[in-house]
Amino acid sequence: MPLLKELTPKQLAPGLTGYYTHGTNMTFGLVEIKAGSNLPEHHHVHEQITYILEGKLDMYIAGKICHLSKGMYYLIPSNVTHSAIAIQDCKVIDVFNPAREDYK
Repeated sequence: MPLLKELTPKQLAPGLTGYYTHGTNMTFGLVEIKAGSNLPEHHHVHEQITYILEGKLDMYIAGKICHLSKGMYYLIPSNVTHSAIAIQDCKVIDVFNPAREDYK
């Protein structure tokens, strides 16, 4: 079985690197985020679960701030606007349903 870090990296934004694998109906990824990096506001049809492995991440979901740190997660419903900024270097797991065709 391959390691996530052996997969081709995808640059999501400056300072954000994702490593993704895909099933028929979902996408699973490890994302590394450098402190101070941000993911601009966006939305997508996919439901998303973000789980914090390391670091601190502030997410803005539907206009509300959510402070996340190691061991915490957030479920982002389909088509809800969200963004994020890393307070510390972070490693997060992102799971999307349906699969992210744009990440393949």
